[in-house]
Amino acid sequence: MQMQEVRWSLDNLAGDNQGLSEMTSNIRTFSYIYVFTIVSCMLALEFNGAEAIAGTATYYTESTPSACYGDDSSQFPSDGNFAAASSAIFNGGAACGQYYTIACTGNGCNGGGPISVEIVDLCPGCAANQFDLSETAFSKIADTAVGVIDIDYSQCQQYRGLIWS
Repeated sequence: MQMQEVRWSLDNLAGDNQGLSEMTSNIRTFSYIYVFTIVSCMLALEFNGAEAIAGTATYYTESTPSACYGDDSSQFPSDGNFAAASSAIFNGGAACGQYYTIACTGNGCNGGGPISVEIVDLCPGCAANQFDLSETAFSKIADTAVGVIDIDYSQCQQYRGLIWS
């Protein structure tokens, strides 16, 4: 009787190993699919920048009154990432409070960024695709000694306080 029990236990063990092997294979397949899905989503977000527009950026120091909010000192984001937009981007004030993602693409870039900036002012002397960034925002992506940089920019989407490119 004991011999049969041992044989049955060994047969069971062999069967369990096959089931365990199949289960491991299924988990591995699921893991690959999961990782592929996550990476695909991340790449889709990263390469959404295909809509980016080439432009330039300079920098300025905080000044009020601004074309968007007048003398309201609370208009400036706490992180210091704000900008004045060219007349073309400003669009008669429609850009006030909107966010743009800005990436440095030319000389003077320091490897930081891209950054998101809130439009708080008009830059009447700027070219059509130009931003005048706060000094804080500019220094996050480029050396301020350069003064003018080439950029790629795109408008960010907003939903209930969340901002994404």
